[in-house]
Amino acid sequence: MPSNQSGIFGLSEQACGFIAAGIVVACWSGFNIVSRLGSKGVLTPFDLAAMRFGVSGLLTLPFFLHSVPPREWPRYMVLAVFGGLGYGLLVYSGFAFAPTAHAGVFVNGGIPFWTVVMVAVMAGFKMPRHIVIALLLSGCGLLLIGYDSLFGARASNEWIGDVLFLLAAWSWASFGLLMRHWQVKPFLAISGVASFALIFYMPVYLIWLPKAIQSSSAGEIVLQCVYQGVVAALLAAGMYSYANQKIGACQASMMLALVPGVSAIGAYFILDEALGVRVVLGILIVSIGAILGAAPSTGLMALLKRGRT
Repeated sequence: MPSNQSGIFGLSEQACGFIAAGIVVACWSGFNIVSRLGSKGVLTPFDLAAMRFGVSGLLTLPFFLHSVPPREWPRYMVLAVFGGLGYGLLVYSGFAFAPTAHAGVFVNGGIPFWTVVMVAVMAGFKMPRHIVIALLLSGCGLLLIGYDSLFGARASNEWIGDVLFLLAAWSWASFGLLMRHWQVKPFLAISGVASFALIFYMPVYLIWLPKAIQSSSAGEIVLQCVYQGVVAALLAAGMYSYANQKIGACQASMMLALVPGVSAIGAYFILDEALGVRVVLGILIVSIGAILGAAPSTGLMALLKRGRT
C-alpha cells in the first residue's frame, strides 16, 4: 500500500513517489526524443543497448559487488532479464522496424495495460473502477496522439516493431511487479539490473553482434552514452522503482501514459514537429486518465488531504 510516512524534505512518502514518477515522465520523454535523433544516424539497436548496459553497468558494478552478497544474486539476475536485457533489447530492436511514435503508444501505453492486467489476475480480477476507467481514457488518448502514425500509410514490417514494443512493455511491467513483490531497495535493484546486464550482454555484443559505433560521430556517441546509460538506465529506472514502492505499481505505471504527450510537446520545440488538434486533444485525455489512475481509490480530495498532513 502507498505510504504516508515522512519522506524527503518533510514531504510524505506518497508525495515523494509522485515526484519520482514525474521525473520518470521527463526522462522517458527525453528518451523518445534522443532515440529519435539516434535513429537518424548509423548506430544499430545493438550499439544503443551496449551504451545503455555498458555505461550503467560500469558505474554500478563496484557498488553492487560491495553491497549485495552472492546468495542474493539470483533474484537480481531475474530482475536484469526483465528490467534490463528484455526491455532494452526489445525496445531498441523495435526502433529498427517502427517509428518512435509507435514506441510512445505501445511501450508507454503498454506498461500500465500489462501492469493492470497482471495485478487484476493476481487479485482475482477485482480492480478499483477508477483504474479501469483511467486505463480506457489513457488508451483513447494514446490512440489519438499516434493516430497519423498508426493508421496512415505503413511499411509492411512495421507490425514487427509494434509487437516488439508491446513485449518490451510486458517485460518492464513484470520487472516493476517483481521488484515491488520482493521489496528490493530501488538503488540496489537498478545497480543489480545494470551489473548483470553488463555481464550477460557485453561479451555477446563484442564478439558476435553487428556494430556501427565506429562510424558514428563523437558527439552522437557521448549523447547516447550519457542519456541511455545514465539518464534512462539509472535515473529514470531508479525513480520508477522508488515510485513503484511508494505509490503502487498501477499508479506508477499509469503516470507513464503522460510520456507520449510530453514527448510530442518536446518534439514540437526541439525537433520542430507539428502539434495537430488531434494530438493536443489526445494529450488532454491522456493527462486526465493518468491523473485519475494515479489517484487513490478514495479520490483526489483524499490525496490532497493526505499531502497536507
